[in-house]
Formats: sequence, structure tokens, C-alpha cells
Amino acid sequence: MKRFWLWVPVSVFALLAGIFVSQLRHPSGNTIPSHWVGHPMPQFDLPAAASSRPALSFANLADGKPKLLNIFASWCIPCASEAAVLADLKKQGVEVDGIALRDTRSDLDQFLARNGNPYTHIGGDVSSSVAIALGSTGVPESYIIDGKGIVRKQYIGELSPEDVPALVAEIRAAQ
Repeated sequence: MKRFWLWVPVSVFALLAGIFVSQLRHPSGNTIPSHWVGHPMPQFDLPAAASSRPALSFANLADGKPKLLNIFASWCIPCASEAAVLADLKKQGVEVDGIALRDTRSDLDQFLARNGNPYTHIGGDVSSSVAIALGSTGVPESYIIDGKGIVRKQYIGELSPEDVPALVAEIRAAQ
């Protein structure tokens, strides 16, 4: 009987470790719901971050046209590979606005010259105040914004070419 009680803690530990490993391998979901979905973007007015594009403010996002808002940075490696996807979205008629996070104008200008510039407006969020207000988890991150400035969907991480058809459909539906 004493041997039985010696194995109980080991068995409980093994069971909990198995559950933990199982949840790591097969998480319950791969999306993180944003508390902004269904709500207007926070009010903001960011200065122009790039030499070739105007500044970005809430008013630009609530101009009656749905768009994709992309948070990115010149120092972000996935942002460079995501640039081709954003260019493809622009070719398909999607307006893309950007927030450059903790960037300098010269670094951003070089990044855009190397990777293309699909953005209509680019605001510089040097202090990350808008990104923090949005609850952004990092770069890259994208939001579908309807014509009234309301967040309709949030994408965390790099957009891939496979995402383009769904993004185009969601942006058109956000009219």
C-alpha cells in the first residue's frame, strides 16, 4: 500500500505534463480576438514618416473607403517579405495605409526604396503610442478598417500570398 502512495505524485505529474504538451502541440485556436473589432480606431494624428507619403490620422481612416492599416518597421525582417503581399493588395484596388513603428525617416525611405511602397499614407509612431492604444503585439500587424474608421478584423503577424483573396473579399465587404 505504501508503494501505491509513492507513485501517485509521479502519476499526477505525468498526467499534467501530458496535458501541457498536448495543448502546446494542438492549441485551441490560432487567432487572438481583438477588443477593437467592432469599435472605432482610437483618435490619433501621426506625422509623416516617409519622404514620399503624407501623414496619417484617424480622419484618413474614416474617409468613407475601407482600407488595410499595416503596422510595420524598416528593422522588421517579416515586414520586408510582407511588402510583396501589400503590393499585390494595392494592385487589386485595396488602399493600404501604414504606421511605421519606432523608425527614422532615412531608414524608412531606404526600406521603401528596397521593398516597394504600397502605402497611401504613412504615419510615424516613434513612441509606439498608437500601437499601444491598439493593443498591438508587434510588427507586422494589420487591421481591416471600414469607411467609418471601425476595426473589422485584426491580423497578427506577416500576411502571406494565400491571405490575399480573403483580405480582398473582407475589405470589399467592409464597404
